Amino acid sequence: MTVVLVHGVPETAAVWDGLVDDLAALGESDVLRLSPPGFGAPIPADFTPTMDGYRDWLLAELDDVDGPVDLVGHDWGGGHALNAVMARPEVVRTWVSDVVGLFDADYVWHDLAQAWQTPEVGEAAVADFTSMSDADRADFLVGAGMSAQIADRVSPGIDDAMGHSILTLYRSAAQPVPATAGQSLAAAAGRPGLALMPSEDHFVGTDEQKRRAASRAGAHVHVLEGLGHWWMTQDPAGAARVLVDFWRAHR
Repeated sequence: MTVVLVHGVPETAAVWDGLVDDLAALGESDVLRLSPPGFGAPIPADFTPTMDGYRDWLLAELDDVDGPVDLVGHDWGGGHALNAVMARPEVVRTWVSDVVGLFDADYVWHDLAQAWQTPEVGEAAVADFTSMSDADRADFLVGAGMSAQIADRVSPGIDDAMGHSILTLYRSAAQPVPATAGQSLAAAAGRPGLALMPSEDHFVGTDEQKRRAASRAGAHVHVLEGLGHWWMTQDPAGAARVLVDFWRAHR
């Protein structure tokens, strides 16, 4: 059995450091972190960083993993995870996502996403972000809710390649693209799913949208009270316990 972690935007695999340590303390040491191209991993010459491109990338990666897979996606990693499971639920034993609300028909992208999706505005926003010093960028991430220790590790990995990937990904996923993809949410019910809902994460839809999408995907809902978008950096021990309890219930 293998736990596979997939992170999102604007992140590297370092975002999982604390959670991986706490999973190991609970006996879950077979953990693989997959970095999407452009987000801490090189961009292959034949790869286009679109929503569909990342789905196909993840499916290919999962095909190479030995044994049953317990897939966990955060932020866009959670989007890639759900897109993969909707396409081929048999590639995993269980799945976890904290962004199921993105696939609700009524979801509206948050303000920063809409800026990234806007020509010229998005380029300027990304240029401002990638040109910051590592320390200033880490401060920005801390202000958005990431723990300081993890922000210091993530910040140096945010570069021009990531900026390009952010713009291409978000523009490929302007509505109604995710709403259309969400018409296949019922396929995800082919495997046990867990929809994490940090109570203070307001980037990924309303409570109603998240619960409606989770219901369509046949997923159990777990509210992470008091935690925000970067829940795995705020309370890794608590998050690890939630995940381990879910996995062991389905093994």
